[in-house]
Amino acid sequence: MQDCSVVIVTRNRIDTLLWTLDKLTRLPEKPPLIVVDNASTDGTPERVRACFPDLMVVELRENRACSARNEGVRMAQTPLVSFCDDDSFWEPGALTKAVAYFKQYPHLGVLAGKVLVNADETLDPVCDAMQNSPLTDPRPLPGPAILGFVCCAVVVRKAAFMDVGGFHRRFAIAGEERMFSVDMRTKGWSLAYAEDLVAHHYPSPVRNYSFRQQNITRDTLWYYWLRRPWYYALRHTLLIHRASRTNADVRKGYLKALRAAPFILRNRRVIPPAVEEQILKIESFY
Repeated sequence: MQDCSVVIVTRNRIDTLLWTLDKLTRLPEKPPLIVVDNASTDGTPERVRACFPDLMVVELRENRACSARNEGVRMAQTPLVSFCDDDSFWEPGALTKAVAYFKQYPHLGVLAGKVLVNADETLDPVCDAMQNSPLTDPRPLPGPAILGFVCCAVVVRKAAFMDVGGFHRRFAIAGEERMFSVDMRTKGWSLAYAEDLVAHHYPSPVRNYSFRQQNITRDTLWYYWLRRPWYYALRHTLLIHRASRTNADVRKGYLKALRAAPFILRNRRVIPPAVEEQILKIESFY
């Protein structure tokens, strides 16, 4: 398949990465695979090249978190790019369906798939939220309109991705999809969920949950101050400030967010009212 590439970002998780690549290389679509290494220290690039010599490996000199995907998309030679994590993979036939949907809906910028977790194939709760999304789009879509997704199982139109500039370079991997989604909608691209696009996710145990909570707190505040009206930014800041009194990780994330306040305020670009209206539908629905 030369219509859709797969980009996988990784850092120091070589064992799960090799397992994932084995799954992806067995797909009948044979999509081009691009591994972007976020400055691993466990020999990831060398191991990947030794085991899968035909794959493209992009080595970064620093850990660029979620924006490392931007490099993979730039390297892709296909009109569509799908993202997998180093512990997730697509079902056979999923990417074929995705290509057909993107051809049918030229305004479609993002198509999120259904994520089944671990061997018991539990549905990721985010998928239930996407399937029951209260959002609307004036144009036809292959499934419910969305303003968020799970980045380990999503396909994007490369032109749309480049149009919004990809993922924000300051954001971590954890919740980065939200601001990317509102930027897509602001640019006029549609986002949808298709439950017949199936991926499997086996979450790696190699995770720093404390650091993750700090980053989610920080990036959530940044999102509100970068894109949302003053009222909602201030209200959410107050909520996090209160939570920071009793949660050390939230407090650390809160302080990280505050230290970047000058940069964030200089780059504040509030979304248009039509997109804000869609966000409020989600917030009132849940």
